[in-house]
Amino acid sequence: MEIYLVRHTETVCEKGICYGQADVALREPYLQEFEEIKQQLPLQEKITIFSSPLKRCTQLADFLSNDDFQTDARLMEMHFGDWELHSWDEIPKEPLNHWMEDFVSVRVPNGESFIILYERVLTFIEDLKRKNIKKALIITHAGVIRSFLCYQQNLPLQDAFQNKCNFGAVFKIILK
Repeated sequence: MEIYLVRHTETVCEKGICYGQADVALREPYLQEFEEIKQQLPLQEKITIFSSPLKRCTQLADFLSNDDFQTDARLMEMHFGDWELHSWDEIPKEPLNHWMEDFVSVRVPNGESFIILYERVLTFIEDLKRKNIKKALIITHAGVIRSFLCYQQNLPLQDAFQNKCNFGAVFKIILK
């Protein structure tokens, strides 16, 4: 299965703000970036398009698909619970340090851990395999893309951040 993973473009959030599942808008102008992303994709071929339901992804999905895409909540970014829309500098040091020491298994207060995100992405991958989809385009977030890459590369989750994932990045992977 050929999969194109696309991270949404930059959001209106200032650098240093934790926004996970908060439904924040894209920073304008973004149409030129959308065009550049489009040039990297095989949209003239039969491709099934999926998107996170957050508007920073659905705007790009709509642009790329002419409104012919499916949203799936499993493609949402990690839920940062109590930390959503707070500056990383504002988050109390003790819980932040505890999470940073083991982000894979430590849950953010009232949110998720990386393993919870990863397991949710795995259920999406298994569904794709069951549906026997040959080619898919997935518009999503850095955490979800890193989960796909860990799965595909058989990479330990604690090493997920070795995969750089810039805004507007396109990754092509093959899943068997």
